[in-house]
Amino acid sequence: MSINHVKSKQRVKDHGEVFTPDFIVNDMLDLVKNETERIESRFLEPACGDGNFLAPILERKLEIVKKKYKSSQVEFERNVLLAVSSIYGVELLYDNVSACIERLYKIVDDVYSKLYKEKCNANFRKSLRFVLRRNILQGNALDLKTADGKEYIVFSEWSLANGSSIKRRDFEYRELADFDPKKPTLFSLREVSDTGETVFSPMPVKEFPLKHYLKLDYEDAK
Repeated sequence: MSINHVKSKQRVKDHGEVFTPDFIVNDMLDLVKNETERIESRFLEPACGDGNFLAPILERKLEIVKKKYKSSQVEFERNVLLAVSSIYGVELLYDNVSACIERLYKIVDDVYSKLYKEKCNANFRKSLRFVLRRNILQGNALDLKTADGKEYIVFSEWSLANGSSIKRRDFEYRELADFDPKKPTLFSLREVSDTGETVFSPMPVKEFPLKHYLKLDYEDAK
């Protein structure tokens, strides 16, 4: 195994940690190429490591944002946050979580800095970091719990509303991962679409008031 795909033999032994090679990642992403190029299309990597899948997904989305919105800094910022907020990861090891967050942040900030230079907004960068900290979480994707095993993983859903405002709703990962259209639960609503298909509509565990995209100063900000 290449050293680029393994940090240490001990980590492989303890955690089965082996990183997917870039060429395999890109081949797999090309199978869903259209989705990787949709700004709002959501992706979850349940064992994300330091972002081998999430980073190229973000790069593809960011390229679309840049082509469409680079002439307007406000539109670029809003749509970058939409792209970033659609990417989720769960990772057992804390150092990988931190590395993944920094990797994704740098991908955006490098493009942002080149486009707008001295016009870059510190508040946008703060909002970007906050969304990444809420979307890339330390936990165990097998039991759907946080790293300490005491609580279930909670993800945030982000959506643009009223121009520059963002709506946040939090959902338990176990509800999102346990969809069975034949077994409704107290926490999930099952609706029927116009085509007769069951639509999955989980209930949020918490909803937050609208906030401007440059002021994502929620109480759980760090």
